[in-house]
Amino acid sequence: MTIEQRGDVEQGWGKVADVFRANFDAPGEIGAACSVYAGGRPVVNLWGGLADREANRPWREDTIAQVASTTKGAAAICAHLLVRRGELDLDAPVIRYWPEFGAAGKDEIPVRWLLSHQAGLPVVDGPLTFEQACAWDPVIHALEAQKPLWEPGTQHVYHAVTYGYLVGEVVRRITGKSLGTFFAEEVAAPLGLSAWIGLPEEHEPRVAQFEDAAPFTVEELLAGMIATTGLDPDTVTKWVESMWTPDAIQMHAGVLGGAMDPATGYFRTRAWRAAEFPAANMVADAHSLARMYAATVSDVDGLRLLDPSTVETMTAVQTDKTTMYGVPAGLDIPADRSFNMSLGFWRACPPLPMLGPGSFGHPGSGGSIAFADPDAGVGFGYVTNLWNYRPDDPRAANLAKAVRSCLG
Repeated sequence: MTIEQRGDVEQGWGKVADVFRANFDAPGEIGAACSVYAGGRPVVNLWGGLADREANRPWREDTIAQVASTTKGAAAICAHLLVRRGELDLDAPVIRYWPEFGAAGKDEIPVRWLLSHQAGLPVVDGPLTFEQACAWDPVIHALEAQKPLWEPGTQHVYHAVTYGYLVGEVVRRITGKSLGTFFAEEVAAPLGLSAWIGLPEEHEPRVAQFEDAAPFTVEELLAGMIATTGLDPDTVTKWVESMWTPDAIQMHAGVLGGAMDPATGYFRTRAWRAAEFPAANMVADAHSLARMYAATVSDVDGLRLLDPSTVETMTAVQTDKTTMYGVPAGLDIPADRSFNMSLGFWRACPPLPMLGPGSFGHPGSGGSIAFADPDAGVGFGYVTNLWNYRPDDPRAANLAKAVRSCLG
């Protein structure tokens, strides 16, 4: 595919541009952008393809894209800003900041279990409507009343959407601001980011229209997971079978009591982008993602979001101490092959295309990812509007490999 690739690449970083261009041929892109910061400076900022294939609208420098769960990293950065300032204690019970949370046996859950997906609240008992989910408080009240699915702190599973409400409500109770507002004022504005959790309507024309890649079979899923995790086929098969029960499918879809039925197409609506779902609906460009993560590990134009001590604390892996909920008893799924989660951030593991053992960040459903590497002083951001859900999607992995090569 011939594309018009635009942007800037510093000398010595040309391999990233080569890979970015090659991704449009194989495995294929519609439109995408990639950005890299090194030592607090932008060294790669690329974009190309189409932001809207149906309208033949090109991807421009100011195009922004929905990044799904890449949002979670931004929410975690907000929480750790409060930790750095001494306003949030990770080991304090959540009820110190949010007293109503303590109902139904949740009074001893510490803040760190919200950030590490160990609170036992991956879904919300319904029924709830999409409008209630957008309104925030109905979900908060449901979470307050709900009993955890397991004894908190003994197991973990991905809190796909509830993560944003749980972390966001703690931030709101401390600051008096919604997480989207706190992010806008304390992270995006100081750094000059084009990134929002709750998109203002005037930026709607800039949003890339995403498409789903071709579906794949269970056999292809198994092959991809075996290739990326390095686990034996029998283990992967049993793991996937445990994920495809009705309860597990609901859990991994992050359904809020029926409020987020994918069949409704809510994630393509203005209402979805306008609301605040701090786990899943940030809209941003790749340059902003890379700049944000760079500012967690280095000075960016004189600003650094987090100090090294905070970064060290927040990136300590938590899920290696507990088992994954729903996995058959006796099945060994190591955290560093499945869900290598720290306090709000994935750590490097085979399914994730990051730089090395020190990297931390968060991917998003469909293919986007943003991360930092403290050792290399790198911030990385990649966004796309061809959403591919394969575990072995090579696009971001190819780009990260090129970054490693450029770093030597």
